[in-house]
Amino acid sequence: MEFRHYSVLLEETIEQLHVKPDGIYVDGTLGGGGHALEVCRRLGNGHLYGIDQDGEAVSAARERLSSFADKTTFIRENYCNMKAALAAEGVEKADGIVIDLGVSSYQFDNQERGFSYRFDAPLDMRMDRRQTLTARDIVNGYPESELFRIIRDYGEDRFAKTIAKHIAKARADKPVGTTFELNEIIKAAIPAKMRQNGHPSKQTFQAIRIECNRELEVLRNSLDDFIEILNPGGRLCIITFHSLEDRIVKTAFKKNENPCTCPPEFPMCVCGKVSKGTMVTKKPILPGERELTENSRSKSAKLRVFERA
Repeated sequence: MEFRHYSVLLEETIEQLHVKPDGIYVDGTLGGGGHALEVCRRLGNGHLYGIDQDGEAVSAARERLSSFADKTTFIRENYCNMKAALAAEGVEKADGIVIDLGVSSYQFDNQERGFSYRFDAPLDMRMDRRQTLTARDIVNGYPESELFRIIRDYGEDRFAKTIAKHIAKARADKPVGTTFELNEIIKAAIPAKMRQNGHPSKQTFQAIRIECNRELEVLRNSLDDFIEILNPGGRLCIITFHSLEDRIVKTAFKKNENPCTCPPEFPMCVCGKVSKGTMVTKKPILPGERELTENSRSKSAKLRVFERA
């Protein structure tokens, strides 16, 4: 299957990145290489480092950017290890970093990857197929209380408790092995009159995927490193797709802009914590009407930008 991925907020991201011809740039979530390609087109003697934990994404991006072989280095790694991965290439600082947190169209549409409730496939959902934990392990191995927490917190599903209970009951008879088996369990847990607004499995599948790939934990633990890597004036552009991600990014940007921990009644700062830079986007940049028409999956996308002091 061809690796396809619509690069959301592409023009807006490249505009905010302020690409310098001799700069060092990092795409921490290569996907199909859309953002990376536009960066490369603007480089002179600069260089782009492309990182992705999905081996198929790295292969597809390498092929797509083959005409820029002298300006690109590809690394199969989770972006949480960006600092160490760049250091291994002799790079300590970058002039810009792009992180697109969306699941690629290829991952959603490739039936065997098990990301989508639209296809009958083994429960997998691993972005990095080298890892051992799968969605099947979570659905069949996590205690009911943990399933409830995940679906409630990561899926924000009002029926989380009932869904977790139905999963626990079903797997007591036999393991839940496929996406369609899980669909039927979720459908049975939600009242018929409440199944009108979108697919009933959407939020639960999101929750299991986030848990399987530790998505929020990885993001939370990486943001300070991203900012630390940037050269003065360098920019970090992050595209999020749901409120959980956006909240983490917004909070981290605010903390790095104003890290002072002194009580508000203090006449001056005595904690000694210095601002790392500025939130360029006080409000997130959203897709325009044309993009929303071309790609319905972009409707929840938000771009936030931070500039290093």
